[in-house]
Amino acid sequence: MSSDPGDKYVRLGVDVGGTNTDAVAIDASRQHEASRGVLAHYKSPTTPDVTEGIEKAVRKVLENSALPASTIASLTVGTTHFINAVVEQDARRLLGLARIVKGFTGYCDGGLHIDGSEEAPVVEEQVIEHCAEIKKLGLTAVVISGVFSPIDEVFQQENRVRDIVLREIPGVDVVVSHEVANIGFLERENAGILNAAILRYAKRTVKGFRRAMKALNLTCPLYLTSNDGTLLDSKTASEVPIRTFSSGATNSMRGAAYLAGHDTLRSAVIVADIGGTTCDVGVLLPSGLPRQASAYTEVAGVRVNYAMPHLYSIGLGGGSVVRQLDNGKVTVGPDSVGHYLTRDARVFGGDVITATDIAAATGRADIGDKAAVQQLDGDFVDQAQDGIRKLLEGAIDTIKTSPEPLPVLLVGGGAVLAPTALTGASELTLPSFHDVANAVGAAVSKVGGSVDLIQSVANQSVLQAVEHAKSLAVQRATKAGAIKDTVIIAEVESLPVTYVANQLRTIVKAVGELDVTVQPPHFDDETDGDPNEEPEGVKEFSVKVDEPETVDPRLYRPTVVKNSQTGIDEWLITETDINYLADGCYVLGCAGGGSPAASRIQLVEMLRAGHTMRVVDATTPALESNATVYWGGHMGSPATSNERLQSLETVYAFRALMEYLNHDSFDAVLGLEIGGGNGLEPFLVGSSRFFDRPVLDADMMGRAYPTYWQNTMAVHRPNELTPCAVDSGDGTTIIMTKASSDELVDRALRASCAEMGSRVGKAAKPTTVDLVRKFSVLNTVSLAWRIGRCIARAEANNALSTVAESIVHEVGGTKSAKILFRGKVTSVERSLFKGHSYGSITIASLSAAEEDFTESNANRMPAVATEGTLKIPFKNENIYAEHTAVDGTKTVIASVPDLICVLDSGSGKSLGVPEFKYGNRVTVLGLACSPRWTETPAGLKIGGPKAFGYDIEYQPLGEFAQARSVIEEYATG
Repeated sequence: MSSDPGDKYVRLGVDVGGTNTDAVAIDASRQHEASRGVLAHYKSPTTPDVTEGIEKAVRKVLENSALPASTIASLTVGTTHFINAVVEQDARRLLGLARIVKGFTGYCDGGLHIDGSEEAPVVEEQVIEHCAEIKKLGLTAVVISGVFSPIDEVFQQENRVRDIVLREIPGVDVVVSHEVANIGFLERENAGILNAAILRYAKRTVKGFRRAMKALNLTCPLYLTSNDGTLLDSKTASEVPIRTFSSGATNSMRGAAYLAGHDTLRSAVIVADIGGTTCDVGVLLPSGLPRQASAYTEVAGVRVNYAMPHLYSIGLGGGSVVRQLDNGKVTVGPDSVGHYLTRDARVFGGDVITATDIAAATGRADIGDKAAVQQLDGDFVDQAQDGIRKLLEGAIDTIKTSPEPLPVLLVGGGAVLAPTALTGASELTLPSFHDVANAVGAAVSKVGGSVDLIQSVANQSVLQAVEHAKSLAVQRATKAGAIKDTVIIAEVESLPVTYVANQLRTIVKAVGELDVTVQPPHFDDETDGDPNEEPEGVKEFSVKVDEPETVDPRLYRPTVVKNSQTGIDEWLITETDINYLADGCYVLGCAGGGSPAASRIQLVEMLRAGHTMRVVDATTPALESNATVYWGGHMGSPATSNERLQSLETVYAFRALMEYLNHDSFDAVLGLEIGGGNGLEPFLVGSSRFFDRPVLDADMMGRAYPTYWQNTMAVHRPNELTPCAVDSGDGTTIIMTKASSDELVDRALRASCAEMGSRVGKAAKPTTVDLVRKFSVLNTVSLAWRIGRCIARAEANNALSTVAESIVHEVGGTKSAKILFRGKVTSVERSLFKGHSYGSITIASLSAAEEDFTESNANRMPAVATEGTLKIPFKNENIYAEHTAVDGTKTVIASVPDLICVLDSGSGKSLGVPEFKYGNRVTVLGLACSPRWTETPAGLKIGGPKAFGYDIEYQPLGEFAQARSVIEEYATG
């Protein structure tokens, strides 16, 4: 039997789903034939022993096609196996995984700055010391996560630490975070932990796949499909199984395009994969790869940041239950008989009318006993068909980002349910072999190479930086096994790094055809391994984690007690309060201010350690008017904050300023801005862990602004920002004693901040309670809490589609807040100027079909503008909202200093500038600004649009979105 690579022309694809295991054999050189080169295919129920199921399916395909093993060029497996292993452990939150993580946690010197320079070198002795402890504890997996490791091309710190660990603890499994996910420290660390949690199970599974190949006499390479539609060799897949978590949907989409002969370069295409219970709808881009989901996503409730396809799912499948209501209306789903279809459906002898029965009654499907559905009422069948059509049309409208129709491909076992035409589809195709499209997609997958770099553009142009990233991506694709001449650049995204001058983040993906003559690395399969090793079908982790008890936001009441010594009512902060505050602060950030996620985790851990935090009303008479108030927060780039560990730099800045001013203590702490991550920073400083001082229910901005001098204190009391201090958290402190203007204070501190790692803690010149009452924005901690509680309640009530309405009611009604617009993001533009992220998003209105399909109109509040598009320019934060009507008329419907917030329609939470992504479905909310901005001695210039570089008139929304103090409402007296 010849082993010449030239004889190997057949690619095998297998998809292991929760219900079925599908296998196909394809000769891609015959893809222009009617059969699309599909030589054989087989579908069988997925078995508990997945390896056995794969072996059976592949064996059947080889037998049916009469193909000798010597002709097989590759075997590619797509599987939901690894993500199921995570989901089944009930580890639905990272904090839920804490018991696994706390086997051991160690910190070593190291990490990079945002410009790629070394923050600190790796100290080998520190690593060795930690290794000794890990060895003593008998732990078997280690995750190494370094600050800005994805851009570490020079120092290779994570790799160096890995080498030391492997030398000191032979046989231990090591995961380095830069091989798992992209920039975003916490999310990358989460992904690394999830990856490590299933690493040994993944290795056993891949070994099982290779044993199946041996039994079939297959000597070809083994690949697994990844989330983005590219291939992973078996060794890489066993080391980074998390990359396979969402490969099933991607396989179906790519298989659909291949089977239909659709050239994605000609146009993007919508793929609807209709199964037994649900229909997943996604978009294949001209690159041939699926449109990706937002920058961050969740796996089993854990926030991660690796590539995931953007899908919209509806409750439509072959098992969807069809029923007639008392009013005569016929509904389809969303409930389903699921895998009991062959028992319960009418055509299979059951008594439940399903979508499959409707397809059989209309002749769309030749399945089961059609006589069993011939007596169905004609009007009933017609209404059911119309319901199926509307569900699909609504899903297509939802996934589209422009009104123009697109080609639609139908795949999956339930694809026969679809009608022959759909509104929104320029053409509708049901290709041959549509029921095994997922296995076809696995077989024809390409090889990819990705880069995610932050580069300086001080001594090179943006174009040169992008070209460098492209060349690296091509190199990585070729190294991974792509034929060099076939490699194309599939995706390019350039993101200016906010607040940091001359830094550009570039994300590039290159893809090419698999070189079947290249033998990729794989496991040593000459031995069968440990005879006592558990079979791959057994999923066993060292710890079974139970979900912590959740708090019902509909019943929760904050704890407000009277301090026995001072007589002041104090709000004692709990974990629930911190969660509400985090979500509310991000809404008030108006897309800026940085994510509160890291601060939230830090504060929750402090509460669990027994530390306390408290809030008091700034207007309570029991507070002396001359009491000293320290205020401040973080300054720097949110991009840096996404990577650098949450530390104590703000505490150090407070201490430095106190030392300079000879202050032994102070009376209360105040936040610089309530918007974004800084809204939580006062709780760190005021906690019993540090100064044990109450946080005032107020802040100096009422939102987030891009510069220090744009705060209400500077508006009403110019030249009151010095002396102030900044601290990097790693040993560098600067105290600024005086300046000729408040604007100069910001410029000087920002320049220092860039040299100190692009993020510092800041302590402003102390003020008094009297000045806080006169010039700060009051009750903003309460406002953030209430907004966060609205989101939590909407989630609990399954009412996320009307979370914006809830927020409007909570902050005072339509006199102080308005829903500005609803739609989908169709364009995101970004540019960098003087360290700030300038750009805009464009939002297209929802179609009538999409509105009817996706939303309950019962509690909907009318938007200020409908139809047409809405453009929101931003300078770190959103600046104004300009509506363009269908006839081209442009109207500014809101502007700073009012707050313009973009809420994700899926989660109800705020989207920041880093999360703005093509395809986001959003509700734009407007909140009226504080009167401290509109009634100022300096007028609007300091806080208005002109300060952001935009020459527009202030468009007032209404009264100030004043929130009643939580303390006032819940005080026990």
